[in-house]
Amino acid sequence: MSHFEKTPGWLDFYPNPSKPRLSLPAGAVDAHCHVFGPGDVFPYAPERKYTPCDASKEQLFALRDHLGFARNVIVQATCHGADNRALVDALQSAGKLARGVATVKRDISDEELQKLHDAGVRGVRFNFVKRLVDFTPKEELMEIAGRIAPLGWHIVVYFEAADLPELWDFFTNLPTTVVVDHMGRPDVSKPVDGEEFNLFVKLMAEHPNVWSKLSCPERLSISGPPALNGEQHAYTDVVPFARRLMEQFPDRVLFGTDWPHPNLKDHMPDDGLLVDYLAQIATTPQQLQQILVDNPMRLYWPEEVK
Repeated sequence: MSHFEKTPGWLDFYPNPSKPRLSLPAGAVDAHCHVFGPGDVFPYAPERKYTPCDASKEQLFALRDHLGFARNVIVQATCHGADNRALVDALQSAGKLARGVATVKRDISDEELQKLHDAGVRGVRFNFVKRLVDFTPKEELMEIAGRIAPLGWHIVVYFEAADLPELWDFFTNLPTTVVVDHMGRPDVSKPVDGEEFNLFVKLMAEHPNVWSKLSCPERLSISGPPALNGEQHAYTDVVPFARRLMEQFPDRVLFGTDWPHPNLKDHMPDDGLLVDYLAQIATTPQQLQQILVDNPMRLYWPEEVK
């Protein structure tokens, strides 16, 4: 039995989230969430940069049902490194109601990749946020990309907006669908039509294999207001950025809660109000259907799409 001490100041997930006012379409997918541990069953990685609270598959699935989602896409958290056991366990417990995004190393065997595929993994995540992970050489990542492409998997990339110019050539040479976490983390104090965000829009416009998650306004917001105390117009400073992508690329956007919200420093949002935030982004029933059902189903459950 391993005992893990949480990182000092760690914010645990919101204990009793509200019921969303927004009615989600049937089959809605929470396309970005995590499981942590529990640490005494699935130990955290020795090389981790943080130690989270435990956040079990049972708690995730209870939240899924409470919020009105039908399915989850569970993304491997950096605190577990390339040990995907907690992820695989959650996927197997969910049956066909969850798909996964794993973290793998270049020495993974074809047999191990196939086992991940059979468990429901459909992508790998490359993290370029320096405060969260140690840098992996791009040639090693490109080698992994070549290995997973024949499985029909995609690559999820996480980076900060300021780093996009130096990552551009790498991203545009990847041989798979590329899904960008959290709109490439734009600085929302800058103009939505400014140079920095325009570069990200250019990436999506010129490369039809690039998708974006319109998630994590709680990470990006500077002026709020936060998704707390019944707030129905949360994170208004983030809305124009997400609206721009929703309008321009309606068939290549996803949304997820990011539960249990690792490494938040300022506040912990009410997940019910985070769902309600989506009403500011996807403003018509058709857009809600696209971002919550049609797009994630096409990417993660293509065999079920008619």
